[in-house]
Amino acid sequence: MPNEPAASIADRLTFHEVDRQRWPNLVRLFEARGGPKFCWCMVWRAMPKAVKRTDDPGRKAALERRVRQGVPVGVLGELDGEPVAWCSIAPRPTYRSLGGPNDASAEPDSAWSLICFFVPQRLRGRSVMTRLLRAAVDHARRRGATMVEAYPVDLDSPSYRFMGFVPAFRAVSFHEVGMAGTRRHDMRLELPTAGATDPQISQISRIE
Repeated sequence: MPNEPAASIADRLTFHEVDRQRWPNLVRLFEARGGPKFCWCMVWRAMPKAVKRTDDPGRKAALERRVRQGVPVGVLGELDGEPVAWCSIAPRPTYRSLGGPNDASAEPDSAWSLICFFVPQRLRGRSVMTRLLRAAVDHARRRGATMVEAYPVDLDSPSYRFMGFVPAFRAVSFHEVGMAGTRRHDMRLELPTAGATDPQISQISRIE
């Protein structure tokens, strides 16, 4: 894999909504070396204060409960059947306040927020994150989203890098509507309906 062309790796990726069936694969990815098992991607999700103060197993259990209840939590990328990438994308009401200007034109249930990526070190710089971003947006569109918001940072940002970088979002037509704090850019993408095709998104994403 170290000498394999990036395009070859990216072309073999498949993407899946994290549901009960995919939960074990998400656990494998998170609990592997370097995985985000310290937070279980619960930091930005709306939850009781008691859960916010819990330990790693408690956060894992909280995320699993959402999955088992059918609450959307994100998309898993797999390479030859192995989980290799994660993107947290879900309806806006399932997250706590993310900052940035409010958008009264979007119904809360049809606005989805994309707040986190994880790709292992060995696969970074191989177009995995680009494919994952587009697959995540396509997934939201298929689930009825009419707008996706994200909070990426500049390439030289010292923090919030897990939220992605501004150029990647601009490449798929996100536009900036303001700032959320001093580093996070509030960027949004209006989506076509599920029956329509957006070539910017769907031409290289496959979600199964």
